[in-house]
Amino acid sequence: MTTADLPPHLTQEDIALLKEARHPAPFDALGKHVVKRKAYVTAMVPDAITLEAIAGRKTVEVPRLDGPVFGGQIPNSKAGYKLRATFGGGRTWTFDDPYRFSPVLGEMDEYLIGEGTHRRLWDVLGAHVTEIDGVAGTHFAVWAPNAVRVSVVGDFNVWDGRRHPMRSRGTTGVWELFVPGIEEGALYKYEIAPQHGAPFLKADPVAFGAQHPPETSSVVRDITGYGWEDDAWMQSRATRHRRDKPISVYEVHLGSWRRNVEEDRPLSYRELATELVDYAVEMGFTHLEFLPVSEFPFDGSWGYQPVGLYAPTIRFGPPHEFRDLVEAAHKAGLGVILDWVPGHFPSDAHGLAQFDGTHLYEHSDPREGFHQDWNTLIYNYGRTEVKNFLTANALYWLEEYHVDGLRVDAVASMLYRDYSRQDGQWIPNRDGGRENYEAIDFLKEMNTVTYGAHEGIMTIAEESTAFPGVSTPVDAGGLGFGFKWNMGWMNDTLRYIEKDPIYRQYDHHLMTFGIDYAFTENFILPISHDEVVHGKGSMLSKMPGNDWEKFANLRAYYGFMWGHPGKKLLFMGCEFAQWGEWNHNVSLDWDALQGENHRGIQALVRDLNALYTATPALHARDCDPSGFRWIGNDPQHSMSSFMRFGEEGDAPVLVVCNFTPVDRHGVRVGVPMPGTWVEVMNTDAAAYGGGDRLNAAPLTTSSQGWDGLEQSIEIALPPLSVVMFQKQ
Repeated sequence: MTTADLPPHLTQEDIALLKEARHPAPFDALGKHVVKRKAYVTAMVPDAITLEAIAGRKTVEVPRLDGPVFGGQIPNSKAGYKLRATFGGGRTWTFDDPYRFSPVLGEMDEYLIGEGTHRRLWDVLGAHVTEIDGVAGTHFAVWAPNAVRVSVVGDFNVWDGRRHPMRSRGTTGVWELFVPGIEEGALYKYEIAPQHGAPFLKADPVAFGAQHPPETSSVVRDITGYGWEDDAWMQSRATRHRRDKPISVYEVHLGSWRRNVEEDRPLSYRELATELVDYAVEMGFTHLEFLPVSEFPFDGSWGYQPVGLYAPTIRFGPPHEFRDLVEAAHKAGLGVILDWVPGHFPSDAHGLAQFDGTHLYEHSDPREGFHQDWNTLIYNYGRTEVKNFLTANALYWLEEYHVDGLRVDAVASMLYRDYSRQDGQWIPNRDGGRENYEAIDFLKEMNTVTYGAHEGIMTIAEESTAFPGVSTPVDAGGLGFGFKWNMGWMNDTLRYIEKDPIYRQYDHHLMTFGIDYAFTENFILPISHDEVVHGKGSMLSKMPGNDWEKFANLRAYYGFMWGHPGKKLLFMGCEFAQWGEWNHNVSLDWDALQGENHRGIQALVRDLNALYTATPALHARDCDPSGFRWIGNDPQHSMSSFMRFGEEGDAPVLVVCNFTPVDRHGVRVGVPMPGTWVEVMNTDAAAYGGGDRLNAAPLTTSSQGWDGLEQSIEIALPPLSVVMFQKQ
C-alpha cells in the first residue's frame, strides 16, 4: 500500500505504531476524522476478515490497510456510526467505535488532579458504568504519567493491548477511554508500555471491585444507586462520637468471626448484617471495627497489605452487600469503623509497585521506600498525586459506604524515618531529624479534610510512641486524629496481669502509671487482635494460676479496664475467653460457650458494656482529668481504689481492685462524700462464674476518716476481683 492509498489523516508510521501497540496518541489515528468535509475512519480489529461502517442507512466497506488496521472513507453523517466486523465461520460483531467519543475528564478535573486536591478522585479515575451519547459502556481512567502507552484489556478484547489503547490527558498523567458495551462484572486490567522494556499488566488502583484472590483482575462494579435508609443514624452520630459519650468497640476479622459450617466458608456481608450485628447489639457494644476490607491478595495479612484500596474485598460479597452490612449496623444503633492502611503496600506484580515502570507511588530509595518489618513498600507522601490518592480514599469510604470512622494502622511507622531501622538504613529529613515531615503533612491534611467533609466521623490512630498531639486538632498544632489507641496502657497492664499474683506487689506501678498520661490524648484502651496471635496466646491463656484463677484474673482485668478512663476496644473471642489464640483460618471457638465459666465472662462483658453506657461517671470524662481521682494504692496487697466522676449532678462511681487470690473482709475505703453507696458491679458474681461474694446491701458512709478522706465505707473484697459502687 502506498501513502496515496491512506486516509489523509494517516501515515505509514501511524499504521506501524498501531500494529505494534506503540502509538503515543491513538485518537490521532483511530476513529472518525473529517478532512476537507470528507469523513474517514480507522479501526484496529485483529482477526477480522472484513470491516464495514454503518452510518445512518448507509453501509460501506472499510478497506484493510495493513494487517489488523482498517481504514477508509465513510458517509459524513452527524448521527454517528457503528462498525461491523466479520470473522471466520461467518461470525459478525457490530459495535460502537470507542474512538468516536470525546474526552470525558473536564478541565476542572485535570486542574484538581494536577493540583492534588481532587477530593472525589474516584469519580474520575477507575471504571465507571455510564452512558455517552445514548451509548452504554464503561469509562476507564488511570494515572500512569511515565507510560508510553496504556491500554485497557480484558475478556472483552481477549486481553490484547492493541485493541483499546487509551487517550493521554497530557500533563495530568491520566489516560482514559470509554469502551461501549462493557457492563457490570467485566474483568479488566491495564496493559502499560513503559519507557523501557516490555509491556506488563496492572490492576486498577481505583477499581471498585476485584476478583477473588488468588486471581488478580479488577472487576467493573457499578457502585451508584444504592438507596440508603440510615438517615436517622447519620444525623445522630455526631453526638455519639464526642469525647464525653460511651464508645465500646468490638473489633472483628470478618473471615473468622463465624463460618458457615455446612459450606466451610466465611459468612457473607449479608449474613454478617444479621448475625454479627445482632450479636454486637446483644453484647452492648457501641461500634464494630473491621480489620481491613480493602481488597488484599494474601489471607494471612488479615487485610493489612492491601492492593485495592477502593474495592471492598469480594471474599464476602460485592460492594452493595458491604453497604447492606453497614446499613444494618446503623439501623441497629451501631457505628462502623474500618481499619485503614495508608502506611504501606505489598510489592505484588499486579499492584502499585513500579506501576508505570517507575517508582510512581513509592520512593525509589529503599531507605525511604521499603518496610523491612513487613517486606512492603512505603508511599511517597511528598508526591502530590499520591497524597491525593490516599486522602481521597479516606473520603471514599466515608462518603460511598457511610463508614463512621477510620482507624489508621501503624501510624508510628509513618511518622519516623528511622522506624525499625539501624543507623545508615534511613535518610534524615531536611533538618537532619528522624520525623517524616511529608507523612505528618499527609496525616494532618487527611484529618482536616475528612472532619471538614463529614460531620460526626472519627479518625483513630494506632500510634505506639509518645509523639505529641496525635489527637490534638491540626489548628492547635496536632495531627488532628479524634482518638488514639493507648498502647502504653495495654502493654503495661498485660505485663502485670500475666504475673503470678505473689509477684505483682513489685510491679504495682504497671497498673497505675497509665493515669500519669491518661489525659494527654483522647485514648481508647485496646485489647486488639495483635495481643492474641503469633504465639502470644489468648487472653485467658495469659492469665496465671489454675483454671478458676485464670477466669477470675481475666474477669478482674476486664473490670479494671471498663472502670479505667478511656474508651474501650475488645477483639472478638476475648469477650467469651476462648482458650486458643486467634487463627484467621477458622471460626472462633463458639463451642467454648458450652462451659459455664466462658458464659460467665461473656455475661460480664455484656454487663460491663451496659453499665459503662448507662453510667455517665464511667464515660463522660474519659478524656478529662477531672473525671478521675485516686483514693488508695496498696502495692503490698496489690489493691487500688479510685473514683470516676461525670458531669455535675451525675452519681460518681468508686472502683476497688484486688489482684491477689486473697478474700478480704472488712476492707475500709475512703470516699469523698457522705451518703449511701450501692454495689453496681462485682466481677466475682456467680452470674460471671465467681464465688458470689457480694456487697448486697447498700453501704452507708462512716465518719471514720480513711485514705485521706473524712468519710469511708467498709466493703467485702473478693479474691481476684474488681467491685464498683455508685453513690445514691
